[in-house]
Amino acid sequence: MKNIIAELSERIGVDIDGRTVFLEKANFDNRDLLLVDKTPLAMQVETEDGRKWFPTLRGILAWQPGGKWAAVDHGAIPFLMNGADCMGAGVQMADPNVEAGELVWVRDETHGKPLALGIAMVNGEEMVAMTKGKAITTLHWVGDELWQLES
Repeated sequence: MKNIIAELSERIGVDIDGRTVFLEKANFDNRDLLLVDKTPLAMQVETEDGRKWFPTLRGILAWQPGGKWAAVDHGAIPFLMNGADCMGAGVQMADPNVEAGELVWVRDETHGKPLALGIAMVNGEEMVAMTKGKAITTLHWVGDELWQLES
């Protein structure tokens, strides 16, 4: 568990203290989860570089990472809530340090609330400049089965 916490902490740039909580691993829909006090706050995702741990949407809410994000306009939100991939035209801002192939979280541009998680198809600067095409492949979104499990 210490290795998972260390990987998550490094990936999202937040010092996660795993000493004061109850940690356990679980599996849901063929995906490994990290449960923190019985709430799934992280999941393991298959990427081009292998399996990586990343916060679930509830993990984003709990740990509030400052990086690895893209912000979308209100027009994109209904599509994301139905599990659609994030199109570049909807991305208004993005962490300039995001690289293609990395795990990222998508937030609304007004309130900064997490909407979805996915894998960046292009880097952060390219996302903002796009007028068409897919910017992020969506893996988890508000309203999906994992979100329902979390609530």
